[in-house]
Amino acid sequence: MKTLKIVVNVALVCLLGWFLVSNEQKIRASAAGRDSISYWAAGDLLLHRQNPYAAQSVLALERTQGYAAAKPLVLRTPPWSLWMVLPLGFLTAYWAWITWLALLLISLVIAMRISWHMYGDSPRASNIFLLTGYLFAPVAACLVESQLGLVLSLGIVLFLLLEEERPFLAGAALLIPFAKPHIFALLWPILAIWIFTRKKWSLLVGMAAAFLLTNSIALAFDPSIFQHYRAMLQQQAIQYEFIPALSGMLRLLFFRRLFWVQFLPTVLGLLWSFWYYWKNHRTWSWRRHGLALLVVSIVTTPYSWITDEVILLPAILQGALWLNSVDLKVRSQLLILLFVFLDLLILLILKAQVPPSTGIYFWTSLVWFSWYWYARSFAPKSDPAIKVGSL
Repeated sequence: MKTLKIVVNVALVCLLGWFLVSNEQKIRASAAGRDSISYWAAGDLLLHRQNPYAAQSVLALERTQGYAAAKPLVLRTPPWSLWMVLPLGFLTAYWAWITWLALLLISLVIAMRISWHMYGDSPRASNIFLLTGYLFAPVAACLVESQLGLVLSLGIVLFLLLEEERPFLAGAALLIPFAKPHIFALLWPILAIWIFTRKKWSLLVGMAAAFLLTNSIALAFDPSIFQHYRAMLQQQAIQYEFIPALSGMLRLLFFRRLFWVQFLPTVLGLLWSFWYYWKNHRTWSWRRHGLALLVVSIVTTPYSWITDEVILLPAILQGALWLNSVDLKVRSQLLILLFVFLDLLILLILKAQVPPSTGIYFWTSLVWFSWYWYARSFAPKSDPAIKVGSL
């Protein structure tokens, strides 16, 4: 039986390889405009010791592969994230996309397994757990757009897994979500307070070591990488863009010309996070309490897309396990059906290829927020994270 499984797996891999090679032109056309193209362009430019943030260079490189749009897809993540895209520069744009997509799928599977290891109650994941994870709408969005979100989610899950027993590695794993620090805005201040009050120096050293190493890699290929990054931010003029997050929609509707208004939800979120940590600091556990920070961070972030919401995967899975562990009344079952309907609605909108820039997804973070806090009310009372005053 074991030999048969190996043969079947090898055959499936060969079949997949044949499909990719024989349908390269069709797949290449569908890959145009996806974020993996900007990752590949940045990696290729960096390997040739050029500026990975230069729009002109990116556009010229995309044209050579037939992927250029009217506006080049320029990488916006900071220099310490470039190590993730650097290997893609060794490949063609097409195979870089295939490789990146494979990395996203691997990240998803590993994040799901680790989440079950942390929150599950049996050796094998339940069907409810698997369905919840694989049908979580931001997962599909991330795969369709070939975005970075699933890799960030894996970094967070690794931190939660390693924090107690291997703090150095946990700190190093945090460099992955630090590629988009703004969507974890509530996590970093609480993490700093926790490190200094608990004297978790190994975790701090791990993160600092990873930070220095990855920046050294970027500087080795482009000594002016930080100047180039700053110039890109100024040229992109993000403050004039419509960001389809909840904060961006509030600004568009009521305070269109006031960029600072977009940060007000983050300020309120920070005030809440300090209060939340103070209420739970004696029994603080990142596996139990950290998920709430992630959920509120996504709702209050000044800049995010639906693909970034995939970082909530462990929180969504934890909520599904809480709800699956109790006998639900009819009212609760109807509410869960509503959440399922909303998730399927988002999947249908994604299938219709409605672009995120339209703002149609601005409300999705509120769905995940509501799901988590509603499911949290069914958590076992013995859980130290669920106690009177902790909400």
